[in-house]
Amino acid sequence: MAQLLRRHLPVILSLILFLSKATADANFTVSRAAYYPNSDIEGTENGACEYGAFGATLNNGDVSASASLYRDGVGCGACYQVRCTNPYYCSPNGVTIVITDSGASDGTDFILSQHAFTRMAQSTDAGTALLTVGVVGIEYRRVSCTYPNKNIVFKITESSNFPNYLEFEIWYQQGNQDIIAVQLCETVNLTCQLLSRTHGAVWAAVSPPSGPLSIRMLFSSGAPRGGDTWLVPTNIVPQNWTAGATYDSGVQVQLQ
Repeated sequence: MAQLLRRHLPVILSLILFLSKATADANFTVSRAAYYPNSDIEGTENGACEYGAFGATLNNGDVSASASLYRDGVGCGACYQVRCTNPYYCSPNGVTIVITDSGASDGTDFILSQHAFTRMAQSTDAGTALLTVGVVGIEYRRVSCTYPNKNIVFKITESSNFPNYLEFEIWYQQGNQDIIAVQLCETVNLTCQLLSRTHGAVWAAVSPPSGPLSIRMLFSSGAPRGGDTWLVPTNIVPQNWTAGATYDSGVQVQLQ
C-alpha cells in the first residue's frame, strides 16, 4: 500500500493543486478588458462618476470604466481585482482597480487606464506588449477598497450654492459594499432627510437644513434579507459649508 501511494503521490498532489485552483478561480468572472488609448497614462478627469481630477489619480491611477458594473452610479468607487489570462504576459495577481467611469468597448467589462492595464503584466516589457494587443482576456472579482490612513471624505461640488443647494461626492469609499442610500441630518434637532443620487457618485439636497450637518451612509450587505449598515460620521460638515471644500468624515469602514 505504501509503495502504491508513493508511486501515485505526484498525481495526487497535482490533483489537489488543480482542485484548489479551481475552487479559488470559482470566485472570478471571465471577461475581456481594453484600455483608454487616448487618455493620460492614469485615469480620465471626465469620468461618469464625476470625480474629476481626483478620479484620474485615485488609487495611484489604477482606475477603470465599466458598463455592467457602473450600475447607474451605484458601482462608483467599487474595487475589483482584474487579472489577464495569457500566462506569457500576465502576472497571477493582476491589478486592483477602482470604478470611476461608465463605458464599454468590443464586448469588454473594463476599460482600464493605461497604468492599470500594464500592471496586469509580469514586467515592464510584458506591459508594453499588452498595450500592443489592446484587448485581452481577463478574470475579475469584487475586492475591498483600502486607503491607508484615509477616512471617507465629502467633497462639496462647485455646483453647490450656499445655502440653497448642496451637492457632494463621497471619496475614499472603503470595503466591498455599495453605498445605497445617504441621509443629510441637521445635528441640533436630529432631523434627517433622505437624499437622491443625481448621477455617478454625486448626492444632492435642495434647500438643505441650516446649521452643522451630518452625512450618513447606508452600506449594503448584499444579503437578500437585509443586514445593511448605517455608517455615521464622527465629524460634521460646518454650518457655513462652501462649494469646492472637502470635509473629513472622521470614519473608516471596518474591513472584515
